[in-house]
Amino acid sequence: MRGSEEIFRRRVERFQELLRENDIDGAVIRTLSSFIYFTGTKWLRPSLLIPAEGEPRVYVVRGEAELFRQKSWIENVVEYQRAEDLMAGIVTWIATNGFTRVGHEFSVERDAYTFFLKLFERLNPVVEVVDILNLTMSLRMIKDDWELENIRRAGKIAQKGMKVAEEVIKPGKSELEIAAEVIRELMLRGSEDPKVYVSTTPRAHAEPFRDLKVPENGVVTVVIGTDWNHYYANTARTFVVGDPGERVKKAMEVKEEALRIVLDETKVGVTFNAVEKKLADFFRGEGFGEAYLTGYTHGVGLLIEEPPMPTIIVQTRAAKVQENMVLSIIHPPLMIPEGAIKHEDTYIVKEDGLERVT
Repeated sequence: MRGSEEIFRRRVERFQELLRENDIDGAVIRTLSSFIYFTGTKWLRPSLLIPAEGEPRVYVVRGEAELFRQKSWIENVVEYQRAEDLMAGIVTWIATNGFTRVGHEFSVERDAYTFFLKLFERLNPVVEVVDILNLTMSLRMIKDDWELENIRRAGKIAQKGMKVAEEVIKPGKSELEIAAEVIRELMLRGSEDPKVYVSTTPRAHAEPFRDLKVPENGVVTVVIGTDWNHYYANTARTFVVGDPGERVKKAMEVKEEALRIVLDETKVGVTFNAVEKKLADFFRGEGFGEAYLTGYTHGVGLLIEEPPMPTIIVQTRAAKVQENMVLSIIHPPLMIPEGAIKHEDTYIVKEDGLERVT
């Protein structure tokens, strides 16, 4: 198991306190990142049951229990062979304990499918389903020392990957070829689930295409997320190829000045929207107001992008910066016809400033 049992047991106990405070009898954890947060290991199609009091239970496919126990601190591991056996086990767990309010994470993450929620509701018609995403994320947004060390390690790997990107970007190379070279480097250095996005065109979120190639004169934006013990660091750079013109040069300069502004303004106790307003005003003043996508930062941890997430979850723009948050700054690119201009790094928030990880 990666990390001590005490770390994960303490997390479950804190979560159980939150369940009791909110009159929730138990939680069914299906999202992979929260499953990792509580169990200490990544597992395909996870099902974790956490009662408000008592020991958690994990369901795994038949034949997996022994290995799972080696990878996690949880002893109560139940095997199933058919999907209906899994659902029957969850229903029985709820009924046997007399639960009437059960938590689910209403998330966009893998395995948090609406299908499962609707199935759960049909099988448990007298049970009230409660969204617990705010509870899990209230724990996950503030990192402990062990988490921060993992993120720092991930950051060092990310920097190696970006160095490879710089070396392999050449006219005629496809986005997919660039991504493949970077992913190979990241995996060889221990990143088990790296995320690499390459854009040779104006795209904010760029899954690499094999038929889009680096132009003779243009820009290439590379976004890298690397994990170590399942914790991510996130970085992005825009590389200039040949002579793409004055607008690109200006956009690069403006982006660098914008970075200095947000690094000065992002401090403990400041709200994200206060920084956002100053940034938006700056871009408008420089003539790039229409090119700027709102949302200058997001959290980083067990996901490359997680709450606080002002980029997607508008409500979190009013949240305050807290010590030991891990933030990716500046997140959105400047979208101009030549491409997406981006400069992004991962920072750990400290009382006396920001510690740069990538």
